Amino acid sequence: MYEKYFGFSKKPFDITPDPNMVYMSEGYKEALAVLRYGVLDKKGFILLTGEVGTGKTTLLKLLMKTVSKNVHVCTISNPRLSIDDFYYYLSSEYSLEIYDGNKGKFLKNFEGFVEKCWEKKQQVLLVVDEAHLLPIELIEEIRLLSNQDQHILSIFLVGQPELNEYLDQKRLLPLRQRITLSFNLEPYPSGETEYYIRLRLLRAGGQQLDLFTDEAIELIHKLSKGIPRAINVLCDRALMTGLAENKRVITEDVICECAKELQLFMPEVRGQELNGRNGVWGRLKSVLSC
Repeated sequence: MYEKYFGFSKKPFDITPDPNMVYMSEGYKEALAVLRYGVLDKKGFILLTGEVGTGKTTLLKLLMKTVSKNVHVCTISNPRLSIDDFYYYLSSEYSLEIYDGNKGKFLKNFEGFVEKCWEKKQQVLLVVDEAHLLPIELIEEIRLLSNQDQHILSIFLVGQPELNEYLDQKRLLPLRQRITLSFNLEPYPSGETEYYIRLRLLRAGGQQLDLFTDEAIELIHKLSKGIPRAINVLCDRALMTGLAENKRVITEDVICECAKELQLFMPEVRGQELNGRNGVWGRLKSVLSC
């Protein structure tokens, strides 16, 4: 819609995870280094956590672009599977004999697969996204999969911060003790929100990197709390508003208007007028400056 108006070749703030649009903050660099090390050094269980929208799935996609062809990868994006569904999915992704409901047969096939990978100096990686949603019985099955003589299987558990509490259950202590590396992906600090916005403008073909004023970016950071997905949603709405109102620069007034529409702040002021010192805008600036 607004791409042609602002001179973009594509949407700069699409919320679909795109490794080509990643801003490599210090946190992202460190998280990616942990994941790569987990694969290269065969570290077994790796735990990656982060709040909703911080970019965990995007980071995984970036990792997959860089892993060697000698790494056999299976990624589970929806962990709410039955045990039979889980083994069927693994057999399909690792090109094993399709699971027919016989767990013992699957485990024998999987053991043979791992042994062949070890002989060929290959590795096996299992990535479980949204792992905080895993049924406890399935977590147990995943742990048992790791009982291989050849230490070439790496398992990444990726999820929201409550995954830590989930894994602290007494029943899951054997798995918790096998986690060799863990990392929590934090939201962007203020300065990196600015770099993130300008980088995405550039990679979308934008020529006007000061399209968002400094004041607008500061407000975006405060409203989004530095969470990439929230930044994307707010910036995308701001560009749509800019098109609708024939604006060439996105100011803090536009961001405030969009935040109100998206209900991103102060429930008690939703639906009220934006202008005036005592209106939403004045009260919003007062709250955010504290």
